[in-house]
Amino acid sequence: MKIQRLIYYMLLTVLIASCQKTSNEVQIKDVDPLPSWNEGASKSAILNFVQSVTDSTSASFVDVEDRIAVFDNDGTLWSEQPMYFQLAFALDQIKKMAPNNPEWKETEPFKSVLNNDIASVMQQGEGALIQIVLATHGGMTADAFEANVVEWMKAAKHPRFNRPYTDLIYQPMLEVLKYLRANDFKTFIVSGGGIGFMRPVTNLLYGIPAEQVMGSMMKVEYDKENKVINRYPELAFIDDKSGKPVGIYNFIGKKPIAAFGNSDGDLQMLEWTSTNENSFMMFVHHTDAEREWAYDSLSHIGRLKEGFGVATTSGWTIADMKKDWKVVYPFELDK
Repeated sequence: MKIQRLIYYMLLTVLIASCQKTSNEVQIKDVDPLPSWNEGASKSAILNFVQSVTDSTSASFVDVEDRIAVFDNDGTLWSEQPMYFQLAFALDQIKKMAPNNPEWKETEPFKSVLNNDIASVMQQGEGALIQIVLATHGGMTADAFEANVVEWMKAAKHPRFNRPYTDLIYQPMLEVLKYLRANDFKTFIVSGGGIGFMRPVTNLLYGIPAEQVMGSMMKVEYDKENKVINRYPELAFIDDKSGKPVGIYNFIGKKPIAAFGNSDGDLQMLEWTSTNENSFMMFVHHTDAEREWAYDSLSHIGRLKEGFGVATTSGWTIADMKKDWKVVYPFELDK
């Protein structure tokens, strides 16, 4: 009797443990990896793609070492209106540096910046903006520049939301990044923004370490005497449009199987990715003027015109911010 009772309790224990395991597996399986996405074509496309390339029985299966996903930053992972965050940083730096550059009071485009006449700065065109960037991003060590970025990120606030710029990251895209990494993807930023501007904050904001961030670069050189990296007011590489596939080839060394962008500047990156047999391409379409901004083909920032046409005819995913996203920013979750 004692042996029978012992066997009974052993079998009961195994049965309970098995039920608990099955229950836990169901609960894990039922967790929505993209809770800030409304049900619809965009969300389904992301889920179906990841499931197909990670299922070892699927004809679309992709080995872990080839699961590379690339993301633009401005307008794809964080906002970019009413101006690129890096430009806002550069304008603030001009004011900070002005006491050591008294000639700027009478020299454009610096004069307009100091007079807070941003409209005049913009009217002066791309050349004026490049002057501002070169003046504020070069002539110092890499460490000094990154310290300036971190200091600015902590103090500066966005003019519309009165929140730190770092609050204006997209919650739905954070979920995509997390979901991909949970399925053994390696995630990279490939942005037209400055590499030195992004790297100090990308790990904190997105979980993407500095070594997985590519962007436009200033000329840098190693100072053997002082053992530092010096930045010079000269552009060395522009990581935009055709520069994006080139940058990926040079720095990652593998063609991505997933690419996310929001503008025509990302088109070539998505086109190159699409030449992989099992690939996923997505544009974030800014359609929500109430929660963020609504813009595309007529915008001077983040223009999406040619890319929209290619995406439509090629069957790529176009995520409609207003329709597809339950929330835009993480701070909306607290409401």
